[in-house]
Amino acid sequence: MKSGVITALVAAAAMLGPMMVVAAENYDADSSDSKTFVKDSVITTKVKAKLAADHITSLARIHVDTDADGVVWLSGTAQSQDAIDAAIQLTRDTEHVRGVHSDIKVRHDD
Repeated sequence: MKSGVITALVAAAAMLGPMMVVAAENYDADSSDSKTFVKDSVITTKVKAKLAADHITSLARIHVDTDADGVVWLSGTAQSQDAIDAAIQLTRDTEHVRGVHSDIKVRHDD
């Protein structure tokens, strides 16, 4: 009976071995992308935290995205140009931000 179990395990290992190598290769290829994603999401989170800490009243209407190069894209609406300027400056002052593009529009009825 033991020999039947051992034979089954050897056969399973022989069939799954190549699949595990392919999976490992795919993981390595994707790991650089996931590191970039984490880095981008960390920058985005830092920017959002700074905006929240500064109590910009229209924060919920400002969207923050970060590309792979560390450039932050702001979009949405704010109640005044001063709020837009503050959001841009806070973003520029955030660690690892390499640039800021703003498409925030003034919308007084927010």
